[in-house]
Amino acid sequence: MPNFILNFIMASTRITVKDNGSLKIEGDFEIVDKTGAVYDLGGREIVSVCRCGLSQNKPFCDGSHKNHFEHNAVAFALPPKKVE
Repeated sequence: MPNFILNFIMASTRITVKDNGSLKIEGDFEIVDKTGAVYDLGGREIVSVCRCGLSQNKPFCDGSHKNHFEHNAVAFALPPKKVE
């Protein structure tokens, strides 16, 4: 399949779970707070979101996790969704 067709089919947002660090978000996305207000990302198409809770710039990563947060990011399948 040609690349231009794959690019059209694939999601426009990609989230990468980084070892011992943040969530890297790239593509077409917006981040909102609990009220639905949109964070001004200043035109960025890539941001890192804090997972460790140590950032002084939450929800964004500022690198405070270095040597204080351990997680080996390996993909796995979630259990089947419960039907209610």
